[in-house]
Amino acid sequence: MVELKVDEIVDWLWEELKLPELKPKRTATMDQNEYVREGWDKRGARSRLDRRRTMKEAVKRHAIQTSSDTTAEGEPISLVNEDLRFRQLVRRPSPATSAAVIFALDVSGSMDEAQRRLAKQFFFFALQGIRRQYAKVETVFLAHAAQAWEFDESQFFQASSSGGTVTSTVARLALDVMSSRYDPSRYNVYFFYASDGENAAEDRDEARTALSEISAQVNYTGYCETGGVATFRPRDTQLAEIFSELKGSGLPVGTSHIASQDDVWKAIREFFSQQAASD
Repeated sequence: MVELKVDEIVDWLWEELKLPELKPKRTATMDQNEYVREGWDKRGARSRLDRRRTMKEAVKRHAIQTSSDTTAEGEPISLVNEDLRFRQLVRRPSPATSAAVIFALDVSGSMDEAQRRLAKQFFFFALQGIRRQYAKVETVFLAHAAQAWEFDESQFFQASSSGGTVTSTVARLALDVMSSRYDPSRYNVYFFYASDGENAAEDRDEARTALSEISAQVNYTGYCETGGVATFRPRDTQLAEIFSELKGSGLPVGTSHIASQDDVWKAIREFFSQQAASD
């Protein structure tokens, strides 16, 4: 009945899931006045017409009419001026510095196509949520097996390898990216990592050290373990243990298990709720 843009769909999801807003780091140079969307009105510029809210008002009005006038039953829903709802803009301080989102994906031989697809879905909605908060968001896409590489977005989810997993390689590459391009003192940096949880035993200490360095600098670190719920394991994976340790030490870290589409929404809810609470 109506066409919806991605940002409209994300707005609807945030409203339905009742997700909190992210809390940027506070620095002396971060605030600038900016107009942001807040609330609705029956009058406004056509460019700010909220089509989903307008249709909702039309459906409500039609339901009330049909309940009092049985002759109106079965008639198509039409729009009248009273149904129109326009997004209102208010002037608020917002972060002047940009946000940078670093996505890291395990593409080793143990990560199959279904697991990469779930990671992609989580990454997509996490990014859309962050874009609701910041006027400018830059992205970095890192993939790894025994070694790590940076890809552009179009190639990122096509990457694969038959090799083993050495997590410290992608963590060190992320640190290099932050050091050379996205200084956490100037950017609101978010780091997301998706893996099946397996890692070379000899890499545990180095991986923990590098991941700890990242988590100590960024706004938030989100770890998603794919397949962890569906697959029986007698104990947590090495990476699940590492991230649990980091979270337990008070660092801004969140963990989620993703085995299905439903788990993606749970992970999104957990990430935004945990990040808002960690500030």
